Amino acid sequence: MTSSLSRRRFMARSAAIGGATAAAGLAGGIAVADTTSVATITTDPVFGPVTVLPADGRFPDVRTGANQRFVGTPDYVRLTGTTAQVVAAVQEAVTAGKRVAVRSGGHCYEDFVAGSDVKVVIDISEMNGISYDSTRQAFEVEAGARLGQVYDKLYKGWGVTVPGGACPSVGIGGHLPGGGYGALSRQYGLIVDYLYAVEVVIVDASGIARSVIATRNQGDPHRELWWAHTGGGGGNFGIATRYWLRSPDVTGTTSSTNPATLLPKPPSTVWISTVNWAWSSLSKAAFTQLMTNYGQWHEANSATNSPYCAMFSELKLPHQSGGSISLTVQMDASGANSQQMLDSYIAALGAGVGVAPVVVEERLVPWLHATQWGGFTGPDPTYRFKGKPGYQRRAFTAVQIDAMYRNLTRTDYFNPGALMLISAYGGQVNRWSSTDTAVAQRDSILKVQCAALWTDPAQDGVHLAWLRQFFRELYAETGGVPGLNVATDGMFINYADADARDPQLNASGIPWQRLYYKDNYPRLQQVKAVYDPRNVFRHGLSVELPV
Repeated sequence: MTSSLSRRRFMARSAAIGGATAAAGLAGGIAVADTTSVATITTDPVFGPVTVLPADGRFPDVRTGANQRFVGTPDYVRLTGTTAQVVAAVQEAVTAGKRVAVRSGGHCYEDFVAGSDVKVVIDISEMNGISYDSTRQAFEVEAGARLGQVYDKLYKGWGVTVPGGACPSVGIGGHLPGGGYGALSRQYGLIVDYLYAVEVVIVDASGIARSVIATRNQGDPHRELWWAHTGGGGGNFGIATRYWLRSPDVTGTTSSTNPATLLPKPPSTVWISTVNWAWSSLSKAAFTQLMTNYGQWHEANSATNSPYCAMFSELKLPHQSGGSISLTVQMDASGANSQQMLDSYIAALGAGVGVAPVVVEERLVPWLHATQWGGFTGPDPTYRFKGKPGYQRRAFTAVQIDAMYRNLTRTDYFNPGALMLISAYGGQVNRWSSTDTAVAQRDSILKVQCAALWTDPAQDGVHLAWLRQFFRELYAETGGVPGLNVATDGMFINYADADARDPQLNASGIPWQRLYYKDNYPRLQQVKAVYDPRNVFRHGLSVELPV
């Protein structure tokens, strides 16, 4: 693993699907006549359905996602191109009594899609259309679209965007219903705050698959299904095939609505900055000061009306074998004093540390280019990894900082790909209440992730042991997990960590369901009972049917 890897947010692209356009099931051409010959004009075909069996050369690619710890053994993978094809694929699996799972971008942290009991994987990655729906006055995005595609199409077509994640290869299919966030979230909120409607393939009590469209309209009989997709997590209630996006402040539909006003306009240009503090130059006291500064600054500057809402940063703390602690920042450059604010922020973090950071870069970049920039994106998807998340409502405690230093400087462990990532949060994320959407954590200031990446399967135990010990000590004050109190606020379902179910690793006394969903969990269970009464769509941390 190279040292540059520790400067980038981990996770990567989904599995490539080669040669699928030639597969059986594609629409054929149309024969037409002219004065000289009979020619075949190929129309834009509808993709799929394509069934990939274990003997197919494509099978190794489509049976796994970005985490090589988990390689599935399904009976087949069904690649789909339309909602109708998804309905048929689900019905076939249910009728045959086969366990089904769905994959869009392939960035699941656990074995929810690649588990040994999953017999059918429905891959919707080729369902990636993005368009404007004049009937609903919203932007229609198919659930297989990658975030990079979404940003590119929305911006080039209409000059707008949504505040989603910073890794362009992540699929919107699972990112959105989990409450995805990114570099514009402090300025505009979470991506779920812009969800107007969702199309979901469900299975009713009699075992019949069908699609349902649920909107946020107050009179919609399926509104609770919409609500469940604003943070309830992917793969819980059905298979989401399409999303419609528009700003939460837009109500009703009018034929005169200008699409360019229905979503936020991103900054035309942004400042990008990266600074490093070499581990070799940091004493424990200097490290403590840096982490104290970082936490206290965000505690003081994460209100919904903070001028720093236009800035996002991520502090990456690799194990000392990674070389340097790295701070990456993106700042809206439209303000007259944006560069001065950026410089003041970096200076505030370094105050009293006694070690000047090394400036790796500070440059002005067009916004769309920044969405493809390497500062927040991830490494090669041939790695194995494990991540463990937390929300921080206050600055880090002395116990937490001590746990960071002790585990990140251990000399009996070597892995440049072992790290802690701390992302700026708050701002407009906290505009909404904990019940307006299914995302219950609406007053946090930082989002934490402890992670390890490696390649050798024989080393799984070593890296998992280090990571679990680190996390347990980081949250020693609350039973080894981020408790629900004034300082911490549970866990983020998109960074799924099945360890939360283990009483030896979660000694908090707080059930995993509350760590992820807090008081919203019973409501999610009621949605589950209505739309997935047979529990067809389930995984290691799925919403359970009410007892």
